[in-house]
Amino acid sequence: MSNNIIVDSRKTFTIILPTYNEEEGIADMLTSLKGMYPDFHILIMDDNSKDRTKEVVDALNLDKVRMIVRDSDVRGVTVSVCDGILACGTDYFMCMDSDFQHPLEAAGRIYDELNKGFDLVIGVRVNRRALGFKRSLGSYAFATLASSVLFVHGKTRTKDIASGLFGGNVELFSKVINEEGSKFEMKGFKLLYDFLRNGPSDVNVSEISYEFGKRASGSSKVSPKVIYLSFHQCGIVGRFLAGIYRVIFYRQ
Repeated sequence: MSNNIIVDSRKTFTIILPTYNEEEGIADMLTSLKGMYPDFHILIMDDNSKDRTKEVVDALNLDKVRMIVRDSDVRGVTVSVCDGILACGTDYFMCMDSDFQHPLEAAGRIYDELNKGFDLVIGVRVNRRALGFKRSLGSYAFATLASSVLFVHGKTRTKDIASGLFGGNVELFSKVINEEGSKFEMKGFKLLYDFLRNGPSDVNVSEISYEFGKRASGSSKVSPKVIYLSFHQCGIVGRFLAGIYRVIFYRQ
């Protein structure tokens, strides 16, 4: 195991990769992860890709790599990762993008933090220029509103509520999904917020910092629908703003 990561054979770990049409880069992603972390499990949660993502993964035939193709009307990062957590069968999980925007070395750091006893480990972006101006503005607006909602409800907050890089205790968050999942924006993309908003108030959180990179392949999944659903998660004020946004920008 590289990066000085000490794997505790008693504590298993799954990296969950939500995918949709990632045939261009998924082979590089998987071979890179397995090269760094041969003892970690990888679970690809695919939203029924229309390209050859599945064929590419199957052809690699890598050890401890599994793929589930979700053939469901409910699609999105949140529902894919939730299904992955319930299906992974390990002690810990983490989710990350499959396009190299999240640094691979973060997986080892998150595993280390979970082994220290933290319930949830959140990756905090220190450089968001790769997001671009519009995404940065939207991310800031969502973070401000979401953090306000968490504060009002006495919930744990984080420096990067919009982060898509985080890991946690499978037993704890499986329970949160099973008991509170009906309150999640399952078609949405901000699962971390749903976990903090609907999980226990005393969740033990650690944060790691990382540089947010540029996509190595494929295209961004960010769309007006993503922005609409993100605001829709944030209580009465968020739903009001989402309604205005939908009328002006998003009419689907």
